[in-house]
Amino acid sequence: MPELTARNVGPSGIEIAYERLGDPEATPVLLIMGAGAQMINWPEGFCRALVDRGLHVIRFDTRDAGRSTHFPDAPVPDFAAALAGDLSSASYTLSDLAADTVGLLDALDLTDVHLVGSSMGGMIAQMIAIEHPERARSLTSMMSTTGEPGVGEADFSVFAGLGAPPQEREAFVAWQVCALRLAASPGFAFDETAAAERAGRVFDRGYDPLGIQRQGLAVVATGDRTERLRSLRVPTLVVHGADDLVCDVSGGRATAAAIPGAELLILGGMGHGLPQELWPELANHISEFIHHVETVTA
Repeated sequence: MPELTARNVGPSGIEIAYERLGDPEATPVLLIMGAGAQMINWPEGFCRALVDRGLHVIRFDTRDAGRSTHFPDAPVPDFAAALAGDLSSASYTLSDLAADTVGLLDALDLTDVHLVGSSMGGMIAQMIAIEHPERARSLTSMMSTTGEPGVGEADFSVFAGLGAPPQEREAFVAWQVCALRLAASPGFAFDETAAAERAGRVFDRGYDPLGIQRQGLAVVATGDRTERLRSLRVPTLVVHGADDLVCDVSGGRATAAAIPGAELLILGGMGHGLPQELWPELANHISEFIHHVETVTA
């Protein structure tokens, strides 16, 4: 399917780049990617696996990512100040990202969808379920957490030698491949060729280092969602890798514990990513969960 653009989306009136895959009459699933990632970070093969299991897949670039609206004139994020309680450099919160996403659903004339979010995308999906529950048929929160301090934290020691991402394309691709390898799933093969190809596309589509920081600061500015998650009554599947170094598995456990009735799936050997060997299993779990929800609520 061709890449499209929705204009004047949500309360902020932004543009959002998106793609739709599969039969538009099939059960709709909205894929939400994480901080610093673009819709192409949902691998095409994984998306096709969902389509082959009877789902209509929509993926998109969040604000400050890819070909959606960026905010270059926003304040430079100050994480040290934010962690000390001064959030004045935060341009937006997860609530704003959730409102953007609901605005995209409005633009596509979709009353409600099954939400599947990865990493920060899982947090956005959680926020949609909290603040716009009528738009969520179900919630699948992957590789994500609740915002509670002490859970779902990264092992920063692993990434200490990376340094800042370079500004030149070739150097950025090499840096990105190195970062993805460190975060990858130790139980499965790392596809360096695919990682490099996708990193080049990410750079070409709208690489924005400050945009990545603005997204990250939105997470900090939003804070702990645990108590609000306890109020959810949406069918929920929580998926996490046992070997995730970017978002510790405790984040997935905390998410499942907070949301009433949530199912928890922890996959051994899986890190912070979607290795090709896991696409069929992940697609099976997610599609079976969604089809079950559709059957129960019919």
